[in-house]
Amino acid sequence: MKTYGYIRVSSIDQNEDRQRLAMQQKNIPDAHLFLDKQSGKDFRRPQYTALLQTIQPGDLLYVPSIDRLGRNYEEIQTQWRMLTKEKGVDICVLDMPLLDTRLHRDLMGTFISDLVLQILSFAAQNERENIKKRQAQGIAAAKARGVHLGRPKKPMPAHFAALAARWERGELPLSAVLTECGGICEATFYKRLGELRREDGSTKKPL
Repeated sequence: MKTYGYIRVSSIDQNEDRQRLAMQQKNIPDAHLFLDKQSGKDFRRPQYTALLQTIQPGDLLYVPSIDRLGRNYEEIQTQWRMLTKEKGVDICVLDMPLLDTRLHRDLMGTFISDLVLQILSFAAQNERENIKKRQAQGIAAAKARGVHLGRPKKPMPAHFAALAARWERGELPLSAVLTECGGICEATFYKRLGELRREDGSTKKPL
């Protein structure tokens, strides 16, 4: 029997040290740790796929929490069944000791484990939906206050209007204007030119 660990964090910037430390306390070798830095929204996780190709019947898999297995109730249930039934792997969920398939071999133990799994899967999905709802409410409130969301606008040079005028008269190629404006892309140039025309009330030909 070999022991493996699976860690997932939801973005490249998120730190996985806490989950990694929990795995080290179980004496899992680094070569048996699989780490994905990708949102649960997209379940195409290369390291999880590699784990499934590596782990064998009778092996033991540690996961920090049940929501590492999937992004919603159905997905967690599917992955759990696939690992335990189809691949014959034992699973231990570190933050929920009741979810340790090594401990529940009899009928009552299996029933309790399945019940806990269903409750936790539902709770994980419910929390995810609540987070999305709070995010949407926060965005709506920020917009209502006039807060600009997203990337800040790239400032244009003070002589942007003059550059645009020279480009329109054919005195400057577009590439030169883009370079003079700090290397912006064409889409940004046309967007800012449209804003400039609206501010000036210009009736020049449409872009």
